[in-house]
Amino acid sequence: MSERIWDQFLTERDKRVFAKSGFGARAGFGKRPALLIIDVSYAFCDEKPLPIEESIKRWHTSCGEDAWEAIAHIRRLIDKCHGKGVPVIYTTGTRREDAWDSGSWNWKDSRWTEEGADVYQTELDGNQIVAKIAPGAKDIVVLKRKPSGFFGTDLISFLNLLQCDSVLVTGTTTSGCVRATVIDAFSYNYRVAVAEDACFDRSQASHAINLCDMHAKYADVVKTDEILEHIDGLPAGQFELPRGARSA
Repeated sequence: MSERIWDQFLTERDKRVFAKSGFGARAGFGKRPALLIIDVSYAFCDEKPLPIEESIKRWHTSCGEDAWEAIAHIRRLIDKCHGKGVPVIYTTGTRREDAWDSGSWNWKDSRWTEEGADVYQTELDGNQIVAKIAPGAKDIVVLKRKPSGFFGTDLISFLNLLQCDSVLVTGTTTSGCVRATVIDAFSYNYRVAVAEDACFDRSQASHAINLCDMHAKYADVVKTDEILEHIDGLPAGQFELPRGARSA
């Protein structure tokens, strides 16, 4: 078996347990997938590739250069989906101007409440999706306040409307919003594939171990190239997508 990104973090006992327990079986792709792009916004990516320890001085939730490596793969997936007429659905955060609705987010992040903390001055909204992969006219954007793309949103109703049986998941952070979305998709009995190289996290260890855990129990974690090959084999135009123009 080829080495996986998480192997370097596993103990020898972990490897023996995974080998004998039956976890990590391939579930397989579905026939009617949607591409989910989780939270690839400036707050998590910065406006340009920078080493993470520089980038977090500007956007304290940034994942640095790793974000931009993943964005290149996400762009490939978007283009392939557009060419086949496969739904592309983005999530990003939303907040009141006074951030009252941040709620429990405030409890685990000291920089929300630091007195006199440096604030990076920019006209960009941190929740704005990065321009390199900005939504097209026929794409769908789901606004959320909590980690999962499903929690308190219209995502599942859109997937039902599109008659999807599966989701292809990309984005950030692997250990947070990606994982939460994957677990909810699994719980709703969708087949789930995660594009390993199209996801990213600010912690290298968290990225790898959460990919490991998702692959063991909830999703097939595969490379972008394998997902592209799967999309290539789908019938073109099988979805009734948004028209991308104002209704009469």
